[in-house]
Amino acid sequence: MSITLTRHPEHARAAEILSDDALAFIEELHHRFAGRRAELVAAREDRRQEASASGTLDFLPETQAVREGDWKVAPAPAALQDRRVEITGPASPAKMAINALNSGAKVWLADLEDASTPTWENVVDAVANLTDAARGTLEFTSPEGKEYRVREDGKTAVVVVRPRGWHLPEEHVLVDGQEGVGALVDFGLHFFHNAKALTASGQGPFYYLPKMEHHLEVRLWNEVFTFAQEYIGIPHGTIRATMLIETIPAAFQMEEFLYELRDHASGLNAGRWDYLFSIVKTFRDSTAGDFVLPDRGAVSMTSPFMRAYTELLVKTCHRRGAFAMGGMAAVIPDRKQPEVTAAAFAKVRDDKTREAGDGFDGSWVAHPDLVPVCQEIFDAVLGDKPNQVDRLREEVQVTPAQLLDVAGASGEVTEAGLRTNLYVAVAYTAVWLSGNGAVAIHHLMEDAATAEISRTQIWQQVNQGVKAADTGNVITYDLVQSVLAEEVERLRGEVANEERFERYYAAAAALISRLVSGRPEDYEDFLTLPAYRLLDQLKTQAGAR
Repeated sequence: MSITLTRHPEHARAAEILSDDALAFIEELHHRFAGRRAELVAAREDRRQEASASGTLDFLPETQAVREGDWKVAPAPAALQDRRVEITGPASPAKMAINALNSGAKVWLADLEDASTPTWENVVDAVANLTDAARGTLEFTSPEGKEYRVREDGKTAVVVVRPRGWHLPEEHVLVDGQEGVGALVDFGLHFFHNAKALTASGQGPFYYLPKMEHHLEVRLWNEVFTFAQEYIGIPHGTIRATMLIETIPAAFQMEEFLYELRDHASGLNAGRWDYLFSIVKTFRDSTAGDFVLPDRGAVSMTSPFMRAYTELLVKTCHRRGAFAMGGMAAVIPDRKQPEVTAAAFAKVRDDKTREAGDGFDGSWVAHPDLVPVCQEIFDAVLGDKPNQVDRLREEVQVTPAQLLDVAGASGEVTEAGLRTNLYVAVAYTAVWLSGNGAVAIHHLMEDAATAEISRTQIWQQVNQGVKAADTGNVITYDLVQSVLAEEVERLRGEVANEERFERYYAAAAALISRLVSGRPEDYEDFLTLPAYRLLDQLKTQAGAR
C-alpha cells in the first residue's frame, strides 16, 4: 500500500475504523480523484480575481443549454421525502450525536465540517459513532453514570453526513507521500463502513456537500459517488446528496449543480453565513466599496440580495424536482433565562414562517428545543404533504444585479459590531483549537462559518478604510489591535483558567490579529487552514507539559 498514517489516533476503535481494507479504499479514492481535486481548488483563485476585478458575476454562457433543458433529478428515496426539520451538529462526542438522533427532527446533519474540529481523534470518533448509529447501537455513559441511548420507537432522525470541503487537507493521511484530502477521508471512511448497512435499511447513504464554487467540482463528487457504489457493490444512484449553495459563484450555477449530480442529487440548501463570507472573499480586491457588508447581525435574510438568492434557490430546486432547504436557526434557548428563550423562539418563528411561505421544504435548527417550533410552522404550511416541491415559484425572476446588490442592504458598520466580531472570532477559534467545533456564544450557536464572516468583515473594513457609524472612527489596523486587546482581556476574565487561556485563547488571538490586518498578503481563504496547522502543535505542547 502507498498509504501511510503520520500518527495513529488515540482512540479505542482506531484499528477498526482505520482497517487495512478501509485504508485501501481511501487510497484508491486518492489515486483516482485527488489530482483533479487539486486542479479544481487551484482554479478558484483565477476565477475570483477575474470577478473581483470586474466587480460582477453572471450566469455561465457555456451552460445555457443546461438551464434551458427539460430534465429533473432522480426521485427522492422514501427516507428523504419529508425533511421539514433538520437539526445540525457534530458527530463527536457520542452524547451530542445521540441527542441529535433523538431530537424529533426528521433529519440530522451529522457535521464533520463547520461544526467539527478535525483532530485525528475527532475524525475517528465521528465515524465510529456514525457506524453505530447506522446499526441502531449507539450509546454512551457519562462519567457520572448517566446513560444515553438511541430511541427505539423508529423515530430517530435520518442521518445525512457532511464531509469536509474540497479545500481542506487531512495531514494524518499520506498517499504516495502527499497529504490526504479531508473530503475523501471523511466520505471514504463513512461510506466504506456503512454503505451496505444503510442501503439495506433504506436510510442512506446520504450526504451534504459544502463549499463548492463551480459545477465541475460537483461533477467530481458525482464521479466519486459512481466509483464508490461500484467498488462497494450497491446500485448506482443509491447515494443521495444535498449541496449547500454557500458561495456566491455557486448562486449563479444552481441549475448546473443539480444537473451534474442529477442521479445522486437530493436538493440544495441556503447557507447564510458562509454565503456572506464568500461575497466578501470573492470581491475583496474591489475598490468600488459596493461589497462592504453592514455588521453581520444587521444582514438579515430579508435583505434584497439575500431574498434574490433564496427565492432563486427555491425556484431552481422545484423546477428540477429537488428539495429546497432553508438556513440555520442559530439562536440558542436558555432555560434559566425565560426572556432569552422567548426572544429566541420569536426569531425562529419569524425566520421559519418566511421560509415555509417562500416554498422551502424544510429548514435547519441548531438546538433540540427549537425542533417543535420549526415543525409546527412547516406543519401549518405542508399539512399532510411531506414537502412542497410542487410549488414551482414560476413568478420569480432573478437577475445578476439583484444577486450582487450588497449595497442595497440596510444597516451600518459600527465599532460595536467590530467588537462583537473580534470577540466571536477569538472565542470560537480558541474553542475550535481545543477540539470543539460548535459552541454557544451570547445565545447563538457559533461554528466555523460565523467565525469566517467575523474575521473577514474586519479584514474588509480595514482594507477599505470604513468609518464606524456609531463613533465616527475610521476602522484602521491600529484601532482593531486596540479593541482586540480589550476583548482578549475580557475573555481572560471569563475563562478563569490561565493555563487554558494561554494555550488556546492566546494562540487564537495571535492568529486572528494577523488575519484581520487588511493587507492582501495576510488574507487567508479559510480560517480553518492555518488553524488546522496549529492543532498538532498544541497537542504536542500539551503532552510536553
